[in-house]
Amino acid sequence: MADSGLKDVPLREVQVEALVVMRIIKHSSQAFPSYATGSLVGMDVNGVLQITNSFPFPTVDSTSSDDRHDNSNSAAAAPRAKSNVAYQNEMIKLLREVNVDAQTTGWYLSTSMGNFISANTVENQYFYQKEPNERAVTLVHDVSRSSTGSLSLKAFRLSSTFMAAYKEGKFTTETIQKSNLRYQDIFTELPITIHNSHLLTSLLHQLPAQPAKKELSIPADLASLTHDPALTHIPLAPNFDSLELSIDPFLEKSCDLLLDSIENHHNELNNHQYYQRSLAREQAKITQWQAKRKAENQARAITKQPPLPEDEWQRLFKLPQEPSRLDIMLNSRQVEQYARQVDAFTASVSGKMFAVKTNLLPGELA
Repeated sequence: MADSGLKDVPLREVQVEALVVMRIIKHSSQAFPSYATGSLVGMDVNGVLQITNSFPFPTVDSTSSDDRHDNSNSAAAAPRAKSNVAYQNEMIKLLREVNVDAQTTGWYLSTSMGNFISANTVENQYFYQKEPNERAVTLVHDVSRSSTGSLSLKAFRLSSTFMAAYKEGKFTTETIQKSNLRYQDIFTELPITIHNSHLLTSLLHQLPAQPAKKELSIPADLASLTHDPALTHIPLAPNFDSLELSIDPFLEKSCDLLLDSIENHHNELNNHQYYQRSLAREQAKITQWQAKRKAENQARAITKQPPLPEDEWQRLFKLPQEPSRLDIMLNSRQVEQYARQVDAFTASVSGKMFAVKTNLLPGELA
């Protein structure tokens, strides 16, 4: 009963060990520009998902041209591959034997330019999250964004509304309207906290100080570390890189990807409009056939002949099947992701441009 009570507590936060973060960064950098995927293990403590260990999934070496073309797709589908599931179970069994946290807490994925919202990502997360009360997240590490100097690591879960719709497998206009599902409701982002051990925290507190010329004394408590006079109190060292006026190439690439996603969104809309036109044509034919059959039955009734079946149109006409709306919802969510990135990058660039406005436009006053 106690375990079931803990399972009812919703996840509020994801706590990742610093060693796990370093492993994800190293694996993602080595696999770039391909995808890097791996498993996460840890435990759930009162709504805080503690990720204490990780290990990468094996990669499959491809030799043929077709296999090389599908490298990214195979890597993205790695978490649910049968061979990797068996490998993950064996690794968890070995971790349990050495008394290490061995509860599956999800998987991680590397990406570039924020391009991670796809059918493969949704299917992988659903694979981990489909069991009742399963506590699993997706850690997304953006290699391109992290290369600029700021770590990009985010945690996502599929929302309960989307999980119910994905389980049914029907993403038609009627079902989406009935469940009130929006593209913003596909993923739920959770805050991330990076946790360090006490030994590593002690080391980090002593890093800013000058190298000791004599043997260091053991600190009595944590307060003596935080109030060490040898530590520097300067919040920011002089950094003139922030005054650079050149446009970030990451921003330009994000704008290009945003335009491509908008074009894909337009193509999906055209496909759905084609379906609506085809459905309208078939319904008009059915209505015309039903009217003709009704007139024939009226004429046969006058001559006292048996009426013809009026439901024969179901065999003669076939209505077009509505395409799934999942692709357009995922594409809309990806457009939103690119728009957020562009908005975050343009804030600093716009501020610098306004600061040097008089130099760029000498004829105008600031």
